[in-house]
Amino acid sequence: MPSTFLIRLPAPDSDHSEWLSVDEAGNPLGPRQRGPLNLAAAVIGNARLVVLAPATQILLAEPELPPGSGVKLARAVPFALEEQLTEDIDTLYFAIGRRNERGRTAVAVVSRSVLESWLGMLEAAGLEPAAIYPDMSLMPDNPSQTILWLEHDRLAVRRPGTLPFAVELTPVGEALIVAGVIADPDEVLPEPKVPESAVLYVTREDWVRVQDDFELMIEKFESLKIQLLADGPLPWLARELKHTDAVNLLQGEFATQPDYGARWQQWRLPTFLAAGLLCVHLGAQALQIHRANQQSAALDAEISALFTSAMPSEALHDPRRQMQSRLERIRKSDTGPEYFLRTMQVLSGAVASVPQTSFDALSYRDQTLDLKVTAPSIAALSQLSQAVSKQGLVADIQSSTPVGAGVEAHLQIRSATARKRS
Repeated sequence: MPSTFLIRLPAPDSDHSEWLSVDEAGNPLGPRQRGPLNLAAAVIGNARLVVLAPATQILLAEPELPPGSGVKLARAVPFALEEQLTEDIDTLYFAIGRRNERGRTAVAVVSRSVLESWLGMLEAAGLEPAAIYPDMSLMPDNPSQTILWLEHDRLAVRRPGTLPFAVELTPVGEALIVAGVIADPDEVLPEPKVPESAVLYVTREDWVRVQDDFELMIEKFESLKIQLLADGPLPWLARELKHTDAVNLLQGEFATQPDYGARWQQWRLPTFLAAGLLCVHLGAQALQIHRANQQSAALDAEISALFTSAMPSEALHDPRRQMQSRLERIRKSDTGPEYFLRTMQVLSGAVASVPQTSFDALSYRDQTLDLKVTAPSIAALSQLSQAVSKQGLVADIQSSTPVGAGVEAHLQIRSATARKRS
């Protein structure tokens, strides 16, 4: 099953990290663990590594940048954040996220030396991350409530549709005032601050420490819901991995190279299955082509036999093409079978009107039918000729000879466009 190994780097005043293995939906695949990074490297396996860095050392901003991408956009970022930066921009590293629907682009700013130290720690432990996110950027975005995350002396705040920010200040009441979550009782405002509806995420240990403070400030909130993080914040943050819009710090010069070996291990079975299906498909196509070639050869043999039988005097070269050429000439010359059938139909109707008339021989060529006819009299022969003419054909009596009790004649029936033959 595809999994992600989530490591949270230690804060500057701590030596131990914590990690958790999660599935595609962000659900834990085991308990959260703590310890040095080399211990995490021993249990990661082939999972994709995502690292959460302390957001207290990262500036998250959402400036309005000009249209563009790549180098052009990267050059504009330091100037857009100039008023928020206190360090020399040459010592800082800027990672750029997605542009939101309001036209603003998420940016994460971190000291180059800090980022290099994180990467150095991971490399020393044998870990290669696929992404590094600021830890508080995985706080959920609630469309109707302010999300608060209290951890030790850090209060992280995320209002609906905005980037999170953090305040490190004690007591917690001062942190809430500085963050603008509750009103400052010593500040005179033109209009009173509207109380916020908030959800506080906090570990059981931290809640014991600050419970009394929040109970004193509860009336400053429209509503305040407490969510205890029984197993720490890491499983809570992991749930946002699937659909996070957090800025990945590993970009540009710090972008990781793809692990082709791990990808091959992941896609090896599907690749073999696809190759097998392709071989089966090609084999089936080859068999169909072989059968089609056999059928074509048999058909050519039948055409050759038919052509030789129908036109024994013509040399056989390409029977299929010769047959098609002969049929095409017949169609263009208007001597096809439909003309012969039409002539015979007219003749049969005319004979029905002249009893005691018989045919001893006939031949058909170039839309002309030559008949040897025996009729009871010249009048009957003339009646037959007139009946044919009424159907749009031309009937000519070529010759007649008295025989016995009747007349034997040579009758020629042709279309109006056919030339008269002698």
